[in-house]
Amino acid sequence: MWSRYVRVANEILMHFRSQRKLQGEVSLSDTLDAEGEAGSLSLMDVIRVDDNMLEDLSAKDAGKAVRSCVETCLDDREKLVINLRYGLTGENPLTQREVAQQCGISRSYVSRIEKKALEKLKSALDQEVR
Repeated sequence: MWSRYVRVANEILMHFRSQRKLQGEVSLSDTLDAEGEAGSLSLMDVIRVDDNMLEDLSAKDAGKAVRSCVETCLDDREKLVINLRYGLTGENPLTQREVAQQCGISRSYVSRIEKKALEKLKSALDQEVR
């Protein structure tokens, strides 16, 4: 009999201890006011959340795929032109004229290299999606 009493007392103490630990916790579904079901608001209703996480992850994945494709699909000159034109190495993107000056070639040649490289990238990325 006494051991049963001790077990019940321990269970009750454990319950109160666990409740004390949870005192500072708040759930986003907790109700803020109770004007009936229609008028009640939860914390989730009033907290503003800019949820761009999926778009950010998608853009990050697309950026990784493009950078990877640039490294594996293009020759050295094409890589250089695409990296400079679009700032893929962390630098500011350059104009075709600036790329031409930096590489010592004509602007029209930069344009041709860029066009060919973009076609290669598009083709490779299309294959990757399939």
